[in-house]
Amino acid sequence: MRTFVAVPLEAGARSMLELLQRQLRAAGADVRWTAVESIHLTLKFLGEVDPELVPRLAEMLRRACARQACFALDLGGLGAFPGTKSPRVVWCGIQGDLEQLRALQRRVEETCLALGFPAEQREFRPHLTLGRVRGPRNLQRLSECIRIGSELRSRLPVDKFHVYRSTLTPHGAVYQVLETVELQA
Repeated sequence: MRTFVAVPLEAGARSMLELLQRQLRAAGADVRWTAVESIHLTLKFLGEVDPELVPRLAEMLRRACARQACFALDLGGLGAFPGTKSPRVVWCGIQGDLEQLRALQRRVEETCLALGFPAEQREFRPHLTLGRVRGPRNLQRLSECIRIGSELRSRLPVDKFHVYRSTLTPHGAVYQVLETVELQA
């Protein structure tokens, strides 16, 4: 089954992201917007995983993160990959205790490596994907909206993360929590 490890968002953060998407939709660009309830902060994409391996993975993650304290992140600001001149992915930025976030991501990565998962080749760039550009319609207006950004901000307490199953459907991916790893309070 298709699997990944991610930090879930709470209601306040999802509400802010919904408002951001509403502002960006006004540009009229051809974008497939991510369903707000599906937005998460990915720590590691695992790909196809044997379901019997998931409990062992979760237990190893719990041990690796046993001393990881809870922390908080700040969500806000807009950007695009590869850049605002030719956006393909529109995202919300993440600030705050990035040192703790990177430490958590490294623990997850190292644990997954120990289980034989391949190392991530790209640098960890924390962000929340708001949408994926499908075509050139009103791209300049969208780029301008991204550059202008938004004053909307939200706090995201990080006190746990999940191992998710991702099922692809014609209407987008559907996520199911398989395991939860709590951080130290």
